[in-house]
Amino acid sequence: MTASLGLGTYRLRSLPEAAKAAVAHGADWIDTAPNYLHGQAEQQLKPVLAAYPLVPVSTKVGFFTPEQARRALAAGVLTKEEAEAGHCLSPRAVLWQAQQSRAALGRVPDITFVHNPERGLHTRRELEPRLYEAFVALEKCVDRGLTKGYGVATWGAVHEGLTSINRVAEIAWQAGRGKSRLRGIQLPLSIIQIGPLADAMNGYGALPSAQVHGIDIFASAPLHGGELLGMIPEPVAEELAPGSGPLRVALGFPASVQGVKRLLLSASSAQHWAEAAEAIEVPLPDKHMKEIASAFAP
Repeated sequence: MTASLGLGTYRLRSLPEAAKAAVAHGADWIDTAPNYLHGQAEQQLKPVLAAYPLVPVSTKVGFFTPEQARRALAAGVLTKEEAEAGHCLSPRAVLWQAQQSRAALGRVPDITFVHNPERGLHTRRELEPRLYEAFVALEKCVDRGLTKGYGVATWGAVHEGLTSINRVAEIAWQAGRGKSRLRGIQLPLSIIQIGPLADAMNGYGALPSAQVHGIDIFASAPLHGGELLGMIPEPVAEELAPGSGPLRVALGFPASVQGVKRLLLSASSAQHWAEAAEAIEVPLPDKHMKEIASAFAP
């Protein structure tokens, strides 16, 4: 069994159309954020989510557009310095942004991710108190019906060793005082950012840890912003995985690693979604997985 596909909305332009195409071709999740599409992504998704009430949705807290920052500053949620920074995870900011997202989406998000908590920080000692405060606030958000659970969407914190899945889980238990609503970790996973995938194939690292804690792993940027396909010529794909093309190698590899729950794609057309669904329909054979890992792992 492979991972499933979800829609990531960071780079999309025609969001409602892309969301409908994604759902029609089996995407079982939609991921967004308040700052995507110049602050319009959540509002554009509202009618789509109303039409597909069974499709889960996740959003984030942390980043603000200039207009959102202006409103938060006027409401006393952000200081002038926080508004200028465009990113804040203080408890009051987390609560305010969760309230805004609940209204914009028209439903309670299934997961609210802490968005790039490592922003501006360089050590674990700096990061972990920030995570703890954000998790305490998100536990309150769950209690108030503003989200069903929470998680962490990070670009570099796990890859760069600023934290680990085990530590994130421990911090969530501390924030929840013996319970935890931590549901997911979102991080870039691809044959370019292959470290956690290669580790998991050897039975250790972030992905097995997430399984132990019951945390779903969301692989963001599995095509590395769309650049990856151009980096895998047809002859290379054929050598690594005979009978497979570049898309099958690029998506099939992370989708076939145990512990990856879902790949988040920013595809917009029905054709692209159909091709992606076909590429991950069947897990890559172990032999091909080892060939790809050997070729791309550091």
